[in-house]
Amino acid sequence: VFPELSVLLQFVLKHKEFAHLREVKMFPNALNPHKEESRALVKAMIDQVMALHEDLKWFHIGCDEVYYLGEGEESKQWLQQQDNTPEKLCLSHIKAVASCVASSYPTVTPVVWDDMLRGISEETLAESGVPKLVQPMIWDYAADLDVEGKVHLIEKYRRCGFSKVWFASAFKGATGANQSLTLIGHHLKNHLQWLEVARNSPADGLEGIVLTGWQRYDHFSVLCELLPVAIPSLAVCLQVLQNGSYSEKVKENVEKLLGMSNLETDTFMSTSVGTFPGSNILTLVTQVSFYLKSSVDELLERNRYVTGWFSPYHRKRKIIHPIIMHHFQPDAASLLSKWNAVVQDLQAAMEQVFHQCTVEEWMEENVHPSLQKLQQVVDDLDEA
Repeated sequence: VFPELSVLLQFVLKHKEFAHLREVKMFPNALNPHKEESRALVKAMIDQVMALHEDLKWFHIGCDEVYYLGEGEESKQWLQQQDNTPEKLCLSHIKAVASCVASSYPTVTPVVWDDMLRGISEETLAESGVPKLVQPMIWDYAADLDVEGKVHLIEKYRRCGFSKVWFASAFKGATGANQSLTLIGHHLKNHLQWLEVARNSPADGLEGIVLTGWQRYDHFSVLCELLPVAIPSLAVCLQVLQNGSYSEKVKENVEKLLGMSNLETDTFMSTSVGTFPGSNILTLVTQVSFYLKSSVDELLERNRYVTGWFSPYHRKRKIIHPIIMHHFQPDAASLLSKWNAVVQDLQAAMEQVFHQCTVEEWMEENVHPSLQKLQQVVDDLDEA
C-alpha cells in the first residue's frame, strides 16, 4: 500500500480553515509553495500517515497535475525574478517535501508522480538535486500506451541521475468518471504494454510497478468502479505480471482462483458469478448496470400503451382509460417488485463492506433515478 498525498491535498484545501493555503484562491487543487504554513501542513500530513504505516520503504509525495502552480500572486512575484521559471518552482517544492521526508525518515524513499517532470530539460532536472532525493513514478493507464516513448523517458530520467523509476498501471478506473463496471480487456492490454516497456528498459533501473485502483477520478467526482466489481480485473492483471503474458492457461488459473466458470475480458460480464469475496456485489451491480435503466425505459418510453394513453399529460390530470390500464399496470408493478428486491440485496451486500455514505452515494447515482421514475408511474397509476 502506497500512501499518496495528491488527493489528500484536495480534501484538505477544500476546508475554509486551510483555504488561505491554496495557490489560486478559487481552486483547492494546488498548495501555495511559498508559505511556511504550507510546509508545516505537508509535514503534519506525512507524520500522520507514517504513524499508521510502520516499516515503510517508500512514501508517495504526490505532485501530479499541478496545473495552477505559478498562477498565485506570490508565485507571480517569484517568477518575475531573474532565471525563475515554473519548472524551477515545481522542482524546489518537490525538493523541499522530499527533504522533509528524508530528514525525518531516513530509511524511507520519497516517490513522485512524473508528469510534472516529463517536459523539464535534463539539465534543469539534474541541477535541481531532485533526482538524488526521489524516485519518479511514470503513470499511463491507456490500453495503447506509447512503448517507445516510455523507454526514451526512462533513459532520460537515468541520465538526469534518478536511481530507479516506478511504473503505474491501473486495474480499475481510468475508463470513465462514472464507470460502474470494469472492462478487463482495457486493463489487461495496459499491463501487457507495461511489460513491453520493462523488456525494452534496463532491468536494474526499474524499482517496481504499482497497480492503481481508482475509487474516484478526484476528491470531487462521483464514485467509479467499486473494488469488489474490479477484483477479476485485479486478478488478471496480477497474473499477467507474474507470468509475463496472457494465455488460456493464465485465464483458467484466474477462473479457478475466483471460482468463476467463464471470465470475459472483451465485454462487460453480463452473467458473472464467482465465489471470491464480493462476487455477490459484482453480480448485482452487473444486473443493475445492464438492465435497470433499460428495462424502465423500455416500459416508460417504448411501451405504446404508456406513451399513448398514460403520458405526462394524463398522469398530471390522473386520467386513464380503464381497459388500457390492464395492458401495462401488472408489468409495471412486477418490474418494480423485481428491482426493489435486487436493490435490497445489493444494499445489504454493500453495507457489509462499505461505509453507509458510500452505499448512499452509489445508490443515488446508479439506482434511484430509474427506480424513482418507475415508482412514480406505479403511484400515478394507483391514483388514476
